[in-house]
Amino acid sequence: MYPSSALAVASSAPSLMLAPVASWYLSPSHGSGAFPSSLHVGLGVEISARGRRTSTWPKLPFIEARAKNSTENHGVRHERIRKKVHGTPERPRMCVFRSNKHLYVQVIDDTQMHTLASVSTMQKSISENIDYSSGPTIEVAKKLGEAIAKSCLQKGITQVTFDRGGYAYHGRVQALADAAREHGLLF
Repeated sequence: MYPSSALAVASSAPSLMLAPVASWYLSPSHGSGAFPSSLHVGLGVEISARGRRTSTWPKLPFIEARAKNSTENHGVRHERIRKKVHGTPERPRMCVFRSNKHLYVQVIDDTQMHTLASVSTMQKSISENIDYSSGPTIEVAKKLGEAIAKSCLQKGITQVTFDRGGYAYHGRVQALADAAREHGLLF
């Protein structure tokens, strides 16, 4: 019931008093960490000598976050997606990366680690036709989706697996995917 080290301390020093303390924590191996999918309850021992609290084992309560900022959260989501999404020669992976100023799309064969097609807002052929000053908008994402679909169809690629890159399927990412579907890519 009590840890053996705490009982040994209590039996050797008669002036020490033991009191059970409940502790809880979220298991880092279960769930995404956003909502507690499993809650663990532990029993610690508070050791006090002559009415003073000297130490508490473990400290209560404590919750450890997996990531410290939104960039790390994005990395965790991207890793989780990449475990499930793989590109093959028959159905390569269409990967999206967005920054504050640009959008990038690549079609990748993961078995050979080879990029089959790519389009970005940094390419002159794309940036000349697009008028934006503060960064890519939904209209820019639609034009990129059209361009990547045309590039893939010219190379004989009709089916792809969509890798949203850890971003929410919303806004620019969704507009890019919908435009690529409208212009002939299947996913």
